[in-house]
Amino acid sequence: MQNHSKGYIYFICMVSAMGGLLFGYDWVVIGGAKPFYELFFSIADSPLYQGVAMTSALVGCLMGAMVAGVAADRYGRKPLLFTSAVLFTVSAVATGAFSDFTLFNIARLVGGMGIGVASALAPMYIAEVSPAHIRGRMVSLNQMTIVLGILAAQVVNMLLARDSAVADNLSWNVEWGWRWMFWAETIPAALFLLLSCFIPESPVYLELKNGRIEELKSGRMEGLKSKGKNFNPSIFQLFNSPQYSKVLLLGLVIAVFQQWCGTNVIFNYAQEIFTSAGFDVDGMFINIVITGVANVVFTFVALYTIEKWGRRTLMLMGASGLALIYLTLGTCYYFEVKGLVMVVLVVAAISVYAMTLGPVTWTLLAEIFPNRIRGLAMSICTFALWVGCCTLTFSFPSMNAALGSSGSFWIYAVICAGALVFLYRRCPETKGKQLAEE
Repeated sequence: MQNHSKGYIYFICMVSAMGGLLFGYDWVVIGGAKPFYELFFSIADSPLYQGVAMTSALVGCLMGAMVAGVAADRYGRKPLLFTSAVLFTVSAVATGAFSDFTLFNIARLVGGMGIGVASALAPMYIAEVSPAHIRGRMVSLNQMTIVLGILAAQVVNMLLARDSAVADNLSWNVEWGWRWMFWAETIPAALFLLLSCFIPESPVYLELKNGRIEELKSGRMEGLKSKGKNFNPSIFQLFNSPQYSKVLLLGLVIAVFQQWCGTNVIFNYAQEIFTSAGFDVDGMFINIVITGVANVVFTFVALYTIEKWGRRTLMLMGASGLALIYLTLGTCYYFEVKGLVMVVLVVAAISVYAMTLGPVTWTLLAEIFPNRIRGLAMSICTFALWVGCCTLTFSFPSMNAALGSSGSFWIYAVICAGALVFLYRRCPETKGKQLAEE
């Protein structure tokens, strides 16, 4: 994309990153809708059905991530981004429209598929169209739009969730409020659908798949083709390949660690975390928005530090910083500390994550793989990331019940400390480097 202006590069990267905006919104909006649709569907006393409603989108994420890489290598990056926009739009309309619990979950599943596709494709596409000297910043735009989507969902939820202590307002929330929380996503989803028609195909895809020799240096395509039948490697070939297995393992650890570091339980289980710290419902909603603001502010910081400090440095800072914060947070829960100090620690955890593991994970995953396996490898790692998200989401309630909030956060501290050792030994610095050809 060297022949295009910086403004055009920013435009196509921002359009692609709208998938991240919808990813963030769709992922978090259900938390605010949860108290009301549970009453509407009469599942407030059914942990099983509550779990189904909360995880149906995550199952869709796994499905979307599973097929995204292979489909992107076969059909191109642009058609898959367009497909994710369609999935988001359909899900936003249908989730709020359905009054049947089964159809509600199918609509959530469709939205989850959009998240899975977008989370795999958007950072990869941005990395492939961006010049090396600004690639980290451009890929971090995807994380910026994710956190903006999260904040937007938190604000919309708070504004629509009228005071439920008033009978009339509770009735409105149960009948209509949760629907409008999902319907609000339709506007950015439709805009993403429209604008995705105007972005170009990834030059890497064109080079590797369409054989547009004029876009390559002389002889480069022949060199790629000469590698033989492994030009389209299978999943098993990647895992068994001495050339690719180590970098694939690194990508898998980075992807799963972004979830198992524990920060996302703050978004998914904010009600439990803040009520355990002594806050009522109103205080809980306010604190959720505060964490969302911190998430956005420190993701902005990451846009500038990722090219100055490098990917490796930020990953090590994130792992070590979260280990210390979680150790302190668990200790405070153990001694039943309440109030402002707990909010400060939670916001500190979100801030460290937003500045480091949140954006840098996607940047590293988009950069560490060679061009010829990037689509499939990104799909595998994104699938693993969502498996990590599912296991984190499922395990926290049981772990929290068995060990308490203190024990849960101490476990997350141990995970972060272990990841710190692994990343120190294995994580490379990719700042300023060209995307690998082999």
